[in-house]
Amino acid sequence: MAKNFVLIGAAGYIAPRHMKAIQETGNELLAVLDPYDNVGIIDSYFPKADYFREFERFDRHIDKLKRNGTSIDYVSICSPNYLHDAHIRFGLRIGADVICEKPIVLNPWNIDGLIDMEKETQQNVYSILQLRYHPRLINLKKKIEAENRTDYKINLEYITSRGKWYQYSWKGDSEKSGGIATNIGVHFFDMLTWIFGKMINVEVTCQNSQTSEGTLQLEKATIQWKLSIDENQLPLIARENFKKTYRSLSIDGEEIEFSEGFEDLHTICYKEILNGNGFGLNDAKESIKIASEIRNGKQSWNIQ
Repeated sequence: MAKNFVLIGAAGYIAPRHMKAIQETGNELLAVLDPYDNVGIIDSYFPKADYFREFERFDRHIDKLKRNGTSIDYVSICSPNYLHDAHIRFGLRIGADVICEKPIVLNPWNIDGLIDMEKETQQNVYSILQLRYHPRLINLKKKIEAENRTDYKINLEYITSRGKWYQYSWKGDSEKSGGIATNIGVHFFDMLTWIFGKMINVEVTCQNSQTSEGTLQLEKATIQWKLSIDENQLPLIARENFKKTYRSLSIDGEEIEFSEGFEDLHTICYKEILNGNGFGLNDAKESIKIASEIRNGKQSWNIQ
């Protein structure tokens, strides 16, 4: 039986993947909220969905639907990072389960509050941690578990160049985006902790509005990481091939290739959630903790 969804945030880069996932899992998108009306992409998936620019009118519409006997089963959230916490709470209050894009929140203590609210409302919050469904990374996790080592040496480098607009948008405001480590790095931190265990220590050696880098110690690995939106940080091989993005992950000097196979991962996430699985608040907490500590500028931090 088809489930009814509403979507908060439709004008951004990631929202079409959620619309596609809702459509491909055979469900309905009833209403959409976004203050920016450049949302014509809705026509490609759910042209009959009601659209609202103001939250107040959206909230009123949802209330009317429920009073008229229409259930709202899921709220999908693709809004700016700093609004996730409030929008998740809205979804729980109206009696819906929530599916939220990364980062699910900006601070680990926000997760604690949402866990309490889950218990109060008897609803569930799910995070989109799609790298955990990538076939090559699943195989890598199995390999690491079989080897039973604790001394892996990892290098992670992700440079994705952005123009001047970035710093003038909410993404350039660390209080709204969480900064570079959160905005472009949190899914890598989730993947690494999923495979190599919890954080033991994190050191930040460089942090500014464009670049963040340092060392991360996990239970099974030591990771040198670098994240940047500065095109000047692109290696020569990327520049020679006129590429604006460079991604590299190596383990003990061996490159791990996983640049392909992302197209259907959101749909897989939705299928798992609808089947009663999916990744919840506690699953997302470790990567949020790492990104939060990096953002808070502690040059050396140890949990022991």
